[in-house]
Amino acid sequence: MMKLWMMLKLKKSFIGRSVYVQPRFLFSATSVLRSQTATCFEYATLLCSMLLGANYDAYCVSGYASKEMCQLDQRRQECPMKSAQAKETDVPAESEPWQRFQREPKSRFLTRVAKKKQEEAEAEAKQHEELPDAPVDTLRGLRVHCWVLVLAGCRSVQENFLIDPLTGRSYSTTYEHFLGVESVWNNLNYYVNMQDCKDGSADLEYDLHDIKMWEPVLFGVTSKRQLNIELLKRKEMKMMGMTFVEEEEEDRVLEMPRTWVNSIYISKQDLETRWPGGWKMTRYKKMELELFAPYLRMDGLVTRLSTYKDFDYAELMTVKEWYRNRNDHLRKREMNKVTGITIERFTEGRQFHLLFHRYTSTPTGGCEHEMEFSGARVDGLVRRVDTPEEMTESFKGREDFLYYRQVLFDQNVILPEEHIGTKPEERPLLKVLERFHRNPKKDANEDVAERVFVASQRKIEVDPYQKPLKTLGLYELLSDLIKAEQEVDLQIKSSKKEVRDIVACREQEEIDILLHFSPWTTTGIAKARSLREEMERVAAEEQRWLQEKDTDFLAPFLNRLSGIEITNAEDAQRLYEDSLASFQGQMNAQTRLIQERHDQATRALKKIQEHYHSTQQDMSHQEQKEYDAYCAQHTSQSHVAEKRLSMHKRSAVQRYRALDQRLKQDPRLAPFLLK
Repeated sequence: MMKLWMMLKLKKSFIGRSVYVQPRFLFSATSVLRSQTATCFEYATLLCSMLLGANYDAYCVSGYASKEMCQLDQRRQECPMKSAQAKETDVPAESEPWQRFQREPKSRFLTRVAKKKQEEAEAEAKQHEELPDAPVDTLRGLRVHCWVLVLAGCRSVQENFLIDPLTGRSYSTTYEHFLGVESVWNNLNYYVNMQDCKDGSADLEYDLHDIKMWEPVLFGVTSKRQLNIELLKRKEMKMMGMTFVEEEEEDRVLEMPRTWVNSIYISKQDLETRWPGGWKMTRYKKMELELFAPYLRMDGLVTRLSTYKDFDYAELMTVKEWYRNRNDHLRKREMNKVTGITIERFTEGRQFHLLFHRYTSTPTGGCEHEMEFSGARVDGLVRRVDTPEEMTESFKGREDFLYYRQVLFDQNVILPEEHIGTKPEERPLLKVLERFHRNPKKDANEDVAERVFVASQRKIEVDPYQKPLKTLGLYELLSDLIKAEQEVDLQIKSSKKEVRDIVACREQEEIDILLHFSPWTTTGIAKARSLREEMERVAAEEQRWLQEKDTDFLAPFLNRLSGIEITNAEDAQRLYEDSLASFQGQMNAQTRLIQERHDQATRALKKIQEHYHSTQQDMSHQEQKEYDAYCAQHTSQSHVAEKRLSMHKRSAVQRYRALDQRLKQDPRLAPFLLK
């Protein structure tokens, strides 16, 4: 984009004190993209050029802004992710049906008092959270800044808005931190602001065709909006079969020179890296936001939001982390440094069908776990809360209509010191409560709604209002309940073991973190190339080792003898047979290895072809080229593996016969072998 204002030495008084000061020169968009460092003028020029290329009516704006905006100081602003976090509400646990009809009597007066106290506490906390007043900026209104103006009318833009190129955030034209405007320009014309900005730029009118408000430097130059109008006229007249006649152009004072820099090009790798070094940290009001490019960190971290208690970022309170492409399907982790609570959220498809895991350490040394699972489990478990004192489980869609189980453990039992806090499942059961949904296939009097096993008293509670059963019926009921109690005891032990297995699995996954590398990214392509090179290196080393081993084929077997010399026919015959058997095993192993690599290449090619057939309509031209290259490479590898396998099988028979003759002719074996 042209920088005509570089050639103009315009000066204009601003609030009676300032002088319009601009950079003496600008680096081109190519240099900015290469170095990824620039001034606000260079960033605005690059952003405006890209918007113009996308058919937006965009302009660079030279003016004055506040100190915070010019210095990119966002410590007094709320973090953009804070509002997003406020809107994000976790799905509450499904409330049990018996809780829906319980009404706890509450005092309206006490409710109003509690609400008033809460409002006062929130107001006081908000007052303490206010930042101290910033010192008076003696240069307010004198700090030169450059941003981008996007006018309505193109690309369905309804209202004019501004973009700060340093942050990429959009603002309304009345934003208070923009204090004044000197001029605007793009590749078509340059406009000088003729409006008064002593009270800021909130009241500015952006009708660039009004010469009383905006003085154009190049008279007679067509604007973006006029070009769009003419284009629509051409299309309408073409559809009507008429010829469009251009009006005579007015004499132009000065024509805008054509650009002399290269076209803007952003490589795929730069798009994936996103920020210089692939990382960016921004400080907001009591928050730090860190952004990472995908695959930059081996743990898959892409975003980290840290919340502090003070404005000096000294006392850390909470940390929220977002992950991508992890093999364990972890997508978000929240850590509260004050309470010690950690929350992990997963996508579907991981082991145990775990979606949510909340855990914290207790003062007694135990650990509390709250887990939520997807509906794909066979046992129908959707939620589990496990503490040293009790365990509650919620179920959904079970054939036995069980939806809730509460287990209480006996806390009066003294465990050995080495088991305290580590094996709470060893505590005996105190009480087990189970609740069931209504089974429409059973009579209401026969359908069990609640069952309680009082293990400490070896008692099973039944409905006291139920009609007394006869001796045989009572015996059958008691037998069924005893059997059910034994099954429940096994299920509780299995649940406790599953909690331990999940915790151990999570610990191992955090040690061995693996990422899924997409073949459509530059990182994934580089990873696949390095793996292929590593496989080729290992194969070359194996081949070299086999060749070196062939120089003295009896060396490994001679070490098995008590001496290094063969002294009898029995040892010679055993060495002869062992050598042939070892060689045959090596040939078979090498055959399996070649076959396995061929199968791997075939499966990989088949998988990428299936993915291509499902997404080929949405692929770009570059992705199509990468796919063709990928298929050609794997097809070639598959053909090479097939040819190598065929050659190996033919040569194995010949090499076996040659080894047999070599052994029989070896001077260490020949005298003792049977003729």
